[in-house]
Amino acid sequence: MDIVKEVLAKQAKDLEKYKTINVEKHEEVKVDLGHLMISDPNNFDENALRDNVEQYLLNLTRENVQLLVNGIWELQTERLDEHIVAKLPKASFALPRARKLPQPKVPTKWEQFAKAKGIKKRQKDKKVWDEELGKWVATYGFQRFKAEKEKDWVLEVPQNLDPMTDMFQKKKDLKSERVAKNEIARMKNIARAQKVQVPRAGFVSEESASAKDLHVAATIAKSSTASVGKFQEKLPKEKDARGIGVRELIPGSKRKRTIDPSQEKSQQIEVVQRILNKRPKIDVDKAVQIQKREAREEREKNPIEKKRTGSKSKHAKKFSSKKPKGAMGNRKPKKGGAGRKRR
Repeated sequence: MDIVKEVLAKQAKDLEKYKTINVEKHEEVKVDLGHLMISDPNNFDENALRDNVEQYLLNLTRENVQLLVNGIWELQTERLDEHIVAKLPKASFALPRARKLPQPKVPTKWEQFAKAKGIKKRQKDKKVWDEELGKWVATYGFQRFKAEKEKDWVLEVPQNLDPMTDMFQKKKDLKSERVAKNEIARMKNIARAQKVQVPRAGFVSEESASAKDLHVAATIAKSSTASVGKFQEKLPKEKDARGIGVRELIPGSKRKRTIDPSQEKSQQIEVVQRILNKRPKIDVDKAVQIQKREAREEREKNPIEKKRTGSKSKHAKKFSSKKPKGAMGNRKPKKGGAGRKRR
């Protein structure tokens, strides 16, 4: 009998792991299979939540997930690569987004041209065989730079150039020019995608520049001042390049629009109210200093006020009660006297 009880207890314990798929709720839950989301409007059981929080939340989560899985199995299913797949319906709940939906990327000029001509993008080989070096060379990256440096260890100077020309530096400059040109094209693509007007660039190459390109570049360079070239001096018989106006040189420059009289009146009233409502700032210390300075100047101008305050004039005579001393027998030749007169 003890063995039978142990087997039954073990079986009951194993059955507790596999609960029934039928879940009953006081209020019907809202299931959105498109988002694989479920909303449970039922209230919490405060007593069960207070007794054991973790176990209560675990049981609640299992029940809601079971309801969601039951709804998925009610959908139409099919077998795909030895897997059972259910086709989800359209979502019924509108989820808020933190950001706007991503816009499709605007194609570049080359992508538009390739699409029109039917040119397909081909994956570039990582390595190609170089007959001159006799080994596999990378088509991009630092390994290609090393291979080019090993391959072009000497460069021939053309006959139409100076024999002392540094061909390595010239090759480096041409590469920098290509990089700058690609960067300008990339920035133009970004500006066109964001619908931003950019000024025309006077960038021309020394080798592939025509007379028209040089004329356009010179006009743009002279117009790159604050006055748009108004005060720039012109050479004799010099003319501006055709097709270049102020609007093309300065993006966003448009003609001034006339203002509606009612709008102009409201703007003027707003300015007047702003001026009338503006309160002046009073500096008490500065006002006290000004008042003291004015009082001091007034006392200096009025002599009666000076006498009251006890101030003395520069030319006032000094009187003393002491008797002046005589010459004490000393003659003073400056006064012209010959001495004491005898009788």
